[in-house]
Amino acid sequence: MSTTAKVLTVAIFLILGGVAIFLATWDMPPPSQKVEKVISNEKILR
Repeated sequence: MSTTAKVLTVAIFLILGGVAIFLATWDMPPPSQKVEKVISNEKILR
């Protein structure tokens, strides 16, 4: 394998590893939108 291919392979693995670590440790905030759903009386009485 040539030197360029080795460097590209290592770079790709480092990037993929960094992305995996970022996604594993990212504290994504929960959605803050309020949801209201109307339930009809027919569904409640069943």
